[in-house]
Parts: sequence; C-alpha cells; structure tokens
Amino acid sequence: MGTFKIEGGIRLKGDVTPQGAKNEALQILCAVLLTPEKVTINNIPDIIDVNKLITLLGNLGVKIQKNGPGSITFQADEVNVGYLETEAFKKEGGSLRGSIMIVGPLLARFGKGYIPKPGGDKIGRRRLDTHFEGFINLGAKFRYEREDHFYGVETQERLKGTYMLLDEASVTGTANIVMAAVLAEGTTTIYNAACEPYLQQLCKMLNSMGAKITGVGSNLLTIEGVESLGGCEHRILPDMIEIGSWIGLAAMTRSEITIKNVSWDNLGVIPNVFRKLGITLERRGDDIYIPSHENGYEIKTDIDGSILTIADAPWPGFTPDLLSIVLVVATQANGDVLIHQKMFESRLFFVDKLIDMGAKIMLCDPHRAVVMGHNFKSQLKSTTMSSPDIRAGISLLIAALSAKGTSTIQNIEQIDRGYERIDERLRALGANIVRV
Repeated sequence: MGTFKIEGGIRLKGDVTPQGAKNEALQILCAVLLTPEKVTINNIPDIIDVNKLITLLGNLGVKIQKNGPGSITFQADEVNVGYLETEAFKKEGGSLRGSIMIVGPLLARFGKGYIPKPGGDKIGRRRLDTHFEGFINLGAKFRYEREDHFYGVETQERLKGTYMLLDEASVTGTANIVMAAVLAEGTTTIYNAACEPYLQQLCKMLNSMGAKITGVGSNLLTIEGVESLGGCEHRILPDMIEIGSWIGLAAMTRSEITIKNVSWDNLGVIPNVFRKLGITLERRGDDIYIPSHENGYEIKTDIDGSILTIADAPWPGFTPDLLSIVLVVATQANGDVLIHQKMFESRLFFVDKLIDMGAKIMLCDPHRAVVMGHNFKSQLKSTTMSSPDIRAGISLLIAALSAKGTSTIQNIEQIDRGYERIDERLRALGANIVRV
C-alpha cells in the first residue's frame, strides 16, 4: 500500500485546474457500448476507478485509441458479450462500483447484461434494486446467483418502453435505466429521476448520438426509443467534488488559491454552503478565487440564531460527497455546525481520526456529528492514519496539510481512486507532500 508523508502548517498559493468529473466519466464511458460507431471523449480524469473501467471496456472488445492527455476514442463494433460470464470478468467487475452501469447499455443492445456484486467505497448500504427494477419494467428477466453474488438481466426481444416511478432518485440507477431505454421500443417515462449535472451530461451526449430524451435537468424524463445510435464527441465537466475539495483546502490552510474553469453554472448550492461556513469565494469569470483567510472564517447561524445544519440531499441539494470536506473545514471555523449525513450511514466514522488530531467533534449517531470549531486558536496535531474511502481520504489529507508536524496517511490508493496526481498538484502549490 502507498503512503503520503505530509508536513503540515504550510500556506499554499497558486492556480489549480480541476480534473474531469469522476462520476460523469463512469456514466459516459459505459454509454460507448450503445453504438458500433466511434465515440470520442475529452477531459477524462486519469484516476484509478476510471482507468479500471476503461480496461474493462477493452477486455469486452471495445477498441480504444488514445488521442492525447484526457482524450480517448472508443469503438464498440466487436463487443465480446461472452466475456461477461468468465471468471476474469467476475473478478474485474467486482472491484469497481461504476461497473454496474455497463448493464443497461449491454441489455439494450445485446439483450443481456451481467455484473458481479460491485465494489467501491465502504460507506454503508448501497442498493442495486433501483437499477434492476427499472430493467424488469422494460421487459427484462432478472436472475441472481447467490453463491457468486452474480446479477444478470436478459431479454429475447427488444425492450419495451413504459412508465416507471423510481423508488429513489438514484444517480447511477437513473443513468443505467436511461441507457437501456434509449434503444427500447416505444416511450419510457421516468419519474423521480436523478437530475445531477452529470446525468444531464449523459442525456445531452445520448441526444447528440441520436437519442430522443426530453425533460433533461428535471426529475421527469421522457425517452422516445430509437432503432440505433451513432457516434459523437463529448467533453466531461470539471469535477465539482474536487472543486469543493480545493475550496476546503484553501480555507483550512489559509492559502490564496484560484480554481480555474470551474463551470460555475453547474456547481449548484456548493459555493453557498461554503459561504455559510464563513469562507470567502469570489467569482472571476469562470474561476473561483479564495483569499488567504488571515482572520479565519465564522460560521453563520440560522435566521433564528440556532446552530447551522448542513445536510446532504439529492440534486439540487448538497452532494453527500462533500460533507466530509465540510466537516473537516469546520474544525477550524469560528462557531459550531451540525453535519447531517442522511444518505449513507457509515460515512462519518472517520471523525475519530480527526478527534485524535485534536478536533472538537461529537458524533451523535452514524448520521450526525456536531463540530465545535477551534477558530485557529488550537492547531490540529500530526498523526498516522489510514484512508477509509475516497472522500474521507481527501478530508484527512486536508487535515494533515493544516496540522502541526508531519503526518502519515496510509492506504492512499483510496485517494488515487478519485483524485488525479493529487500529490504533484499540491507540490505545485507549495505543499510538502511525499508519496512513499
């Protein structure tokens, strides 16, 4: 396992450009299976989870041509569907959460889609029911091999469009069902659909390939099925989670940083949530400028004076992927905040590591934590810790960069799953971080 050694307490300065969005890339890459024509995707992040999915596509027979940094052309004209039932696929597909989204495109185009129980972050229960109930509604038959944890959907005929009300606004579930429905016969209506910018991007890409999807950006999608899709060129948005991570890093280390080309219009409530923590953000064109917070940052209370609560919610609410960042940033704020993680029950358990560093945090239950900020009057202490998942990992890294002394973070492969060359980019800003 790799390790980061970080000397904390150093102020950083400079410009940083966010990588392409991980969560969009995982959807977009699966969509190349819907057509035999060439699909070129730009701004692909060079991170473990995305690279694993690209390797999986290659093993399925998709032709892959690298055009330059972040740009790849895919052509799925000779897909080997038989690979789905091999032991190699069971091992490979089970190591990546995003692999679940190959099922919809394969089912729509080839009449079958299989997947082992997907891996990913251990952040609590993550249901697959929404995906498979959607496929069943479209006419597929479901099978599950309990011994191997192997899921499958099959159909002898073309999928049939229908109305469905999703039991939850699952982002990956909506994406999977949309990719299956675009080649179905007739019209599919999906209510309680996820509407995140990344899902909007997927729909826009599919429409450019010849799909007929309306209601994009709302929770009611209407999909008129087409016979086939063609090729296209698509550019992935900047990663809003990484943008939020850089905002938190700048505030916590009292650094002056400019985040370039952030696609402000797709950030939703993210800037305002950080402003509620007292963090100053300045919009400069499509960039975010964060000054060095020499006098710290003060948490705002609610209108009636009660403690501020920051909770996650489906889009356009605050993304759960940034709650870990908000929590660690609040440890040095002036004031108190209640962090309410509603969507996952195991995501706050990393706070014991922050408490070891001297943070004042009271974990109320698996979903809620109260953070009492130090207002920089007491610096966090360095320590040795292990990264439990992607977002907790980057939060611990931010804590280490602000702490007094040299910290060690183990299991950094978790961070590499979601953040491209994070140590190199931090060193470019002046950080003292070494990969061992």
